Amino acid sequence: MTRPLVEPIPGEPAAVARTTRRGFPERSLVVADYHAGIEAGLRYERGVELPSNADVRRARLLTLLERTDPDRLVVLGDLGHRIGDPKGDEADELNELVEAVRDYAEMTLVPGNHDGGLADFFGDMVEVAEMSGIRLGDVGFCHGHTWPSREVLAADVICSAHEHPAVRLEDEVGGARKERAWLRGPLAPEVFADYFELPVSELEWHDPELVMFPAFNDTSGGTWVNVPGQGFLSPFLPDGLESADAYLLDGTRLGDFRQV
Repeated sequence: MTRPLVEPIPGEPAAVARTTRRGFPERSLVVADYHAGIEAGLRYERGVELPSNADVRRARLLTLLERTDPDRLVVLGDLGHRIGDPKGDEADELNELVEAVRDYAEMTLVPGNHDGGLADFFGDMVEVAEMSGIRLGDVGFCHGHTWPSREVLAADVICSAHEHPAVRLEDEVGGARKERAWLRGPLAPEVFADYFELPVSELEWHDPELVMFPAFNDTSGGTWVNVPGQGFLSPFLPDGLESADAYLLDGTRLGDFRQV
């Protein structure tokens, strides 16, 4: 039985993908929405004082790298939190993180809306893709704040982020809790053909499955995908999804996210 191209790690907001780079097969650890320096960001954005969790975040990621032993780490955007050039505590966290990751694997960043200054900041230490994403073999990667490129759409599986998807779960006595979640489902070709002003027949289309990643950073909030009035942030969602199931981090399938 063929293993899936993208396989979530049980209990973790991360997955292992079967990718290809320069014609050679690779295994990639994939995470999204790391938001290094978020505590400093919350301080200057909202006046919220939180102790830095940088060491814990880095240790969690390095543990996953040790467990999975990948060739590459792919970050699906928002590696940093500050919009613009990183400074202060965030810059320190990013430098320490990248230095540590490079002991385990090559690193590719698919930039998100918070990563505008990171290409210059990292130089040649990190491969920084185009904003519209990158395709590594049969798997495409985009952050999700912009439309993916036609090359990304030609993949068999497309990994996206940006939404920090979560579900609101209620118990029988009315109590509620929020859980980070995965969304997985087929994309609707007509929506993307309309964007590119093409007939569907001119898209290179392999009926791709969208895998929307939960945020790695558990402080960063998110979109409650099963709560009325919670709109998606991505320009191609929800119209670009034909359907999608929600899954908890432990792998529990909740069914159609609209019905959870």
